[in-house]
Amino acid sequence: MTVSQLPVERPVVESDDSRSRTGTDRSAASPGRWVTLGVLGVASVYFLAPVWWLVVSATKTNSALFTTDGFWFGGHFALFSNLHDAFTRQGGIYVRWLLNTALYAGGGALVSTAVSALAGYALAKYAFRGREFAFNVVLAAVLVPQPLLAIPLYLLFSPVHLVNTYWAVLIPSVVSPFGVYLSRIYAAASVPDELIEAGRMDGAGEVRIFTTIALRLMSPALVTVFLFQFVSIWSNYLLPALMLASDRLQPVTVGLVGWQAQRGIGDAVPFNVVITAAAVSVVPLVVMFLSLQRFWRSGLVAGSVK
Repeated sequence: MTVSQLPVERPVVESDDSRSRTGTDRSAASPGRWVTLGVLGVASVYFLAPVWWLVVSATKTNSALFTTDGFWFGGHFALFSNLHDAFTRQGGIYVRWLLNTALYAGGGALVSTAVSALAGYALAKYAFRGREFAFNVVLAAVLVPQPLLAIPLYLLFSPVHLVNTYWAVLIPSVVSPFGVYLSRIYAAASVPDELIEAGRMDGAGEVRIFTTIALRLMSPALVTVFLFQFVSIWSNYLLPALMLASDRLQPVTVGLVGWQAQRGIGDAVPFNVVITAAAVSVVPLVVMFLSLQRFWRSGLVAGSVK
């Protein structure tokens, strides 16, 4: 075959009909994109407006809160004086509230993550009688609103004298049905059975296989479980409000509501101090989300790709 006989690859010329169809499809899709962007923009404003108001209000004096625009700064920047008043009010009780909240949220989230990892791994990788029933119970527990359990827990803890103690908040925080569910889904998707069998053939025990193999593969889901449980405990109000009567044991959520309720009673805490203290209490949650976002994003899509 000579060079002249070789097949010549001709460029594909797009016809006018195809170009017109492509332009029509793009123009038809444009309104949908604009509607989506509009909805996202409205949702962003809806969720960020209270945060912006909180930040702006934390920089104002008590009188400026009621005499200036709520969404813009006042004439006098009073953030540092508000912080000083919040941390020194009532003998520095606000610091104690923050430490209590860190103990409840950090300790409860750590233990809850460990329990969720163990339960989820067992439900995913061990075949035993009643496994599906146990998993269905976990799914049912996910659907139960947690505030509904506050009064039953109080009635259970009162006879054993656990009310008004740290344990009254810590013990209910160590179980997370959502954490067990997510750990089970992620363990089934990310921990291969072949890897477990290889570990058993090498002589490794079940505990060593779990700690050295499964935990590393499940780490994105476990970080997500820890983060969600941490936020849930940090922002919980009803359970500690029922369980704790002492100011020295209360978390920051209950303490701030108590400050706000003192309006018009003696030496009441000014609104600008309460708002500043509320803004400070949000900072640990923001830092936690930003530092762990690359883990919890992958954990949220656990099980979506098999």
